[in-house]
Amino acid sequence: MTTTATARFDDKLRDAQQRSGSLLCVGLDPEPTRFPDAIGKGPESIAAFNRAIIVATSDIASCYKPNLGFYLRYGVIGIEALAQVRRDVPEHIPVLLDAKFGDLDLTSSGYAEAVFDLWNFDAVTVNAFMGRDSLEPFLNRTGRGIFILAKTSNPGSGLFQDRTLVGNSENDEETLTLAVTRHAVEWGRTSAASVGLVTGATYPAQLAAIRAAAPDMTFLVPGVGAQAGDLESAVRAGLDARNTGLIISASRAICYASSGEDFQDAAHRAAEGLRDQINAARAP
Repeated sequence: MTTTATARFDDKLRDAQQRSGSLLCVGLDPEPTRFPDAIGKGPESIAAFNRAIIVATSDIASCYKPNLGFYLRYGVIGIEALAQVRRDVPEHIPVLLDAKFGDLDLTSSGYAEAVFDLWNFDAVTVNAFMGRDSLEPFLNRTGRGIFILAKTSNPGSGLFQDRTLVGNSENDEETLTLAVTRHAVEWGRTSAASVGLVTGATYPAQLAAIRAAAPDMTFLVPGVGAQAGDLESAVRAGLDARNTGLIISASRAICYASSGEDFQDAAHRAAEGLRDQINAARAP
């Protein structure tokens, strides 16, 4: 199996999924007030809580996904805890930073250096609203993973993402989501990084349309668990021809399955249950 730090992201992900028999990604989004008393309920306990969740789920998770906003709110303590995530996750499991970056190329270069050089994350989420040049510092990173927002899981996503773009392509019925998908496919053919898409489980019909437009891409699929996305419909809509191609992400449903002394056992059971549901949906 390919497990070195220089492995191409999609190869590393595939190896981790095969090793665990799972498409499940565990989101590490710390909310200290929900931590067990034994861990402590302040920001200084974030690293210890994350470590406990990683230990409890590393036999099931094929990816981990910390969200930058949950760490920035605590300043230096939070950023130190974020950097610790990469050190605590077993090397064979990729770690994807959910940050949704996208800015002028010089600014994006700073973000890319922090994500990949300073913190050594394997992949990151980005926003293509400013065009390809804003993403070049990410796209030119050999071996890393770049996940471009296509259809997000939040209720207000349709305000712009579902709008039809007239005269944008040969298809005048193309939505903004499908335009992003089309360009992402093109960029993926020439980029040093592995390019994927973010597609929410809360919108399985759009997920199916995105899969039709991007048959070979890997999709990061948030929105299951606490956001109540239809897991079975999302999995069936998003699977590729190899019966994979998905990273199904859940955070609160796993990390806060219990706030008692049994929180690690509860997290393991919750992760195991989601893995089994995903695999059932993958079955013929």
